Amino acid sequence: MKIAIIGGGPAGLMAAEAASAGGAQVELYDAMASVGRKFLLAGKGGLNLTHSEPFETFLSRYGARRAQIAPLLASFGPDTLRAWVLGFGIHTFVGSSGRVFPADLKAAPLLRAWLRRLRQAGVQFHMRHRWSGWNEQGALSFATPTGMHAIQADAVVLALGGGSWPKLGSDASWVPLLIGRGLHIAPLQPANCGFDVGWSEHFRMKFSGSPVKSVVAIVGKDVGALSRYPGEFVITETGVEGGVVYRASAALRDEILMKGVATLRVDLTPDRDVPRLTRDLSQPRGKRTMASHLERRAGIEGVKAGLLREVVSKEDFADPALLAAMIKSLPLRLVAPRPLEEAISTAGGVPFEALTRQLMVRSLPGVFCAGEMLDWEAPTGGYLLTACFATGHASGAGAVEWVKKNGTSMVV
Repeated sequence: MKIAIIGGGPAGLMAAEAASAGGAQVELYDAMASVGRKFLLAGKGGLNLTHSEPFETFLSRYGARRAQIAPLLASFGPDTLRAWVLGFGIHTFVGSSGRVFPADLKAAPLLRAWLRRLRQAGVQFHMRHRWSGWNEQGALSFATPTGMHAIQADAVVLALGGGSWPKLGSDASWVPLLIGRGLHIAPLQPANCGFDVGWSEHFRMKFSGSPVKSVVAIVGKDVGALSRYPGEFVITETGVEGGVVYRASAALRDEILMKGVATLRVDLTPDRDVPRLTRDLSQPRGKRTMASHLERRAGIEGVKAGLLREVVSKEDFADPALLAAMIKSLPLRLVAPRPLEEAISTAGGVPFEALTRQLMVRSLPGVFCAGEMLDWEAPTGGYLLTACFATGHASGAGAVEWVKKNGTSMVV
């Protein structure tokens, strides 16, 4: 039984492990010179593997795809992932935010140990093999440094990533290949991304790169539907990114798609309410400048003061009640998400409706999909990696089960 895995990210590697454990001869192909490049990049800031929150809360992070992701996480969820990591002798810990990290915060030791185990299990790796679809005989076709190669396999798991960070291998080149086989692909969109605002030249020059800390981002149409995200974000040359912006990015992106613009409201002083701010700002200013008055009476200085100057009119600055209201709900007008290649992850892809429960394409028997190329999204915080591992595990095991039942009959 020969199973081909195309893609060497977390989903592909986990599919290889599951298929190998099921008794298959596993051949893994990747267009890059080495596997796990995006995985290693994720580890640069401390590898956030998963999250420790209650399982029901964890599931809620997958939004509209919760129902499809839930059974996959039931088989390989956060606790299973931590136990799997411990199997390499690598302990994990829970950070103050509830996020789970390896003890050394690094991705490289885990990846090295994983690859060593896969090779010992007989998994064969083929680098610089770019998948180009199927040939006329139904064999998998690859462009390699030595020319085109055709590979026969009993089943294949596609784990080719989305469209973010193409320099690391996820360039979405698989989309036209699957469309060419009659498969509908939900358009790829940036997820966990920054947004353009259109700052004034003065603000951009002075505050680009500055973190805006201890705020609450507010997203929603009305009071009953507001979502509030405490944390921080960063001012960029074109707009905003990071932290709370990523957490709200799906709703903001969809609002821009519908309306052409989105409003992100920012509470600059979460520990002070409007009445208190109004009272404090109504105190006589004397000979102090407005900047000194804001700092002394409201704790607003630096980039927060700059944001107020960027958005609030001079007339509203002169009215303590209006200024207090703006401090508690400063509207930032977002005009566009940043390009897909800059995003942390991707929304869109192969829809679950086209797949079996084991992630096989119904119209392409023997062809399975895993990871970020599936149509789902989640915020940062360990949810992305956990679901990639879970889909990889399901697809690898599913491919073995399918071949055992159907023999060598992959149909493309």
